[in-house]
Amino acid sequence: MNFNNGSRLDTYTIEGAAGSGTICLNGPAARFGSVGDEVIIVSYVHLPEETAKKFKPKVVLVDKKNKIMKSYNKLSEKF
Repeated sequence: MNFNNGSRLDTYTIEGAAGSGTICLNGPAARFGSVGDEVIIVSYVHLPEETAKKFKPKVVLVDKKNKIMKSYNKLSEKF
């Protein structure tokens, strides 16, 4: 979700260089954002039921340069 223009889109992800902080929209998705826009990125995964029972989602908060400020492994933790 893009806070600057209100757009939402579903697309695939490609891993970037570790530590680069780069978030890039390619192809048609590029029309949904501009450099400097603030966004929420949500990732989904399909897991077998037994694996899903043990899965711990992670929330990651980043600064304006996309450097990790804080991460949470429990949904009960407050942001």
